[in-house]
Amino acid sequence: MANPACPGNTTGISNVFLLGFQDLPDLQSFLFVNFLIIYVLTILGNALIVVTVCVDARLHSPMYFFLGNLSFLEVWYTTTTVPTMLGGLIMEVQGVPLATCITQLYFFGSLVTTECFLLTLMAYDRYVAICFPLRYSSLMDQRLCRQLAACAWTAGFVIASFTSLLLCRIEFSDRSVIDHFFCDLAPLLKVACSDTTWLEMEVFAMSFIVLSVPFLLIILSYVYIILAIVRIPSATGRNKAFSTCSSHLTVVITYFSLLIIMYVVPTSGHTFNLNKALSLLYCVATPMVNPVIYTLRNKEIRGTWRKILNKLLPPPRLGK
Repeated sequence: MANPACPGNTTGISNVFLLGFQDLPDLQSFLFVNFLIIYVLTILGNALIVVTVCVDARLHSPMYFFLGNLSFLEVWYTTTTVPTMLGGLIMEVQGVPLATCITQLYFFGSLVTTECFLLTLMAYDRYVAICFPLRYSSLMDQRLCRQLAACAWTAGFVIASFTSLLLCRIEFSDRSVIDHFFCDLAPLLKVACSDTTWLEMEVFAMSFIVLSVPFLLIILSYVYIILAIVRIPSATGRNKAFSTCSSHLTVVITYFSLLIIMYVVPTSGHTFNLNKALSLLYCVATPMVNPVIYTLRNKEIRGTWRKILNKLLPPPRLGK
C-alpha cells in the first residue's frame, strides 16, 4: 500500500537517499577499508578464473565454460552494489537519482536471475557428465553450451525488466530515504507514495518461480547424480565424482537459501538491520568466497595457476 507519510504532492523526478551504515558512525572508516579490500579481492579472484579458463585449452570444457560465465557474472554482480556502498561510507547520506536507483535495481535483479539459471546449467552439466559419461561429449557440445548460456543471460535480463517497468510507474517523494546500502526493492517500496500491491504480487510470483524452479531442478539433478555415484565400484571414482559436485552444491545451497529468505519468505518480521546483514552475505561475501570454493579442490585450475606462476616467476638458476 502507499506510504501514509508521503506529502500530498510528488514529482516525476525524485532523489533516493541511502542511509547505508550511518547507524555505525564510529565504524565508517573500518568498514570502508574492509569492504574495499573484499571488493578488490572479489574482482581479482573472479577475473583470474575467467582468464584461466580462456587461456588454458585443457579447460575448454562445458564445466569450465559455465564456471567462466559464473565468474564473469560475479564481477558485474558485486560491482552493481559495492561501489554504491563504499560511496555511502564516505558521505554522510548518499543521494541517488531515482532513475539511477531503478537502473541499479534492474541490473542487480538481472544478474541475480541469470546466476540462478547458470547454477542450474552447471548442475545439468554435472548430471550429464556423471549419469551419461559415454555420451557426454556428444550431448554437451560447445554449440549447445553457448546456446544455453545465451538463453540464461537473455532470460535474466528480460525477466528483471518486468519489475523495473512496473517500478517506473510508482511515485516517490522528492526526498525518499531508505535504510539500506543500495537500491534494493523491499526498502524502496517501503517509501513509495502510490499503491504497490500489484508490484509486490508480481515480485513475489517472479521470485518464487525464478528461485524455486531452478532450485528444485538442481536438487533433482543431484538426486540422480548421487544415485549414479554410489553405483561406481571404485572408491577413487566415487571420490572424484563427489569432489567435482561438492563445490557447486555448497554454492547452490548458500546462495539460494539467502535469496529465498530475502525475497520469498514473508518479510513482515524482518528488521532493516537483518535485511542489510543478509544482503551483505549474498552481495559481498558470496561473490568473494565463490572463487575459493570452486578452486580449492580443483586440481586443473590450480595446476594452470602453477604453470603461469612458473612462467612469470621462474625459479633462480643455480650457479656453476
